[in-house]
Amino acid sequence: MPIFVDTNVFVYARDVSAGEKHLRARHWVNELWRARAGRVSMQVLHEYYVTVTRKLSPGLPPPEARRDVRDLMLWRPVPLEGPLAEAAWSIEDRYRLSFWDALVVAAARRAGCERLLSEDLQGGQDFEGTIVINPFLHGPDDLDLS
Repeated sequence: MPIFVDTNVFVYARDVSAGEKHLRARHWVNELWRARAGRVSMQVLHEYYVTVTRKLSPGLPPPEARRDVRDLMLWRPVPLEGPLAEAAWSIEDRYRLSFWDALVVAAARRAGCERLLSEDLQGGQDFEGTIVINPFLHGPDDLDLS
């Protein structure tokens, strides 16, 4: 079962100052790698790079962040293109989300994910078959990743 991962999970997985959230995010990312179940979008990869190189203190050196992004390209990122924007606008209007959150939901749906790991969206919310899981309230053991 593919699971879409929002930016915040990757950022917490790198932010050792985040304590318990760091540990939980690392566990999620490691398990998704193990199960080959992780999915992302180019938006998530762009946001991750900017956040870890410019907003974390201390931030990651760009070569290290670029290595992470290159690795995550194996997760088959959903490209940013016109039809995805159209889908995001529909989700934005229907669910009253920010455009950026709607774009994440649209990408998760485009990737065929029934689960979306995010702290930014309301856990349990169902976006037409894609359900938000708060990765800091639920662990990978709560889902069948096989």
